[in-house]
Amino acid sequence: MSTLTAKKEDLQKSWFLVDLDNQVLGRVATEIARVLRGKHKAIYTPSVDTGDFVIVVNAEKVRLTGDKLNKKLYHSHSNYPGGLKSITAGKLLEKAPEELIRKAVKGMLPKNKLGRQMYRKLKVYAGAEHPHQAQQPRELKI
Repeated sequence: MSTLTAKKEDLQKSWFLVDLDNQVLGRVATEIARVLRGKHKAIYTPSVDTGDFVIVVNAEKVRLTGDKLNKKLYHSHSNYPGGLKSITAGKLLEKAPEELIRKAVKGMLPKNKLGRQMYRKLKVYAGAEHPHQAQQPRELKI
C-alpha cells in the first residue's frame, strides 16, 4: 500500500463565507485556520496547500470572552531601541477589526512559506459587504 499525496492538479479550491456576527473570536479562528489548511478534506497533506479560500464578514461584531477586551495585548516592534508598541484587543477592535481576526488566524497557521501561502487565502471585511460574489461562496457553519 502507498500513501496518497495531494498534487496541485488534483486540488479543487472552493470559497467559504463566515459571518462573525456574535461569534467568539478563538472558536471561529480555529475553524477558519482548519479550512485554510485543508484539514476538512480527505485529500489533506501537511506539506501541500490543500485548503480553501475563506471570506470573513462582520469582523466588527466578533465577541471576546472574559476581560480580554481590556487585558489582551498585541505587541509590535519597530526594531529600534524603545520601539515596542502595545495595543489592547478592545482598541484594536475599534480601530481595525480586520486585523484582530487576521492576527488570531495567522497565529494558528504554520510559521513557514506554506503558512504564508495559506494566510493569503483569507479575506476579512469589517462590514457585511464583500466583493467576492462572483466566486459563489458557500456558507461555513460554525
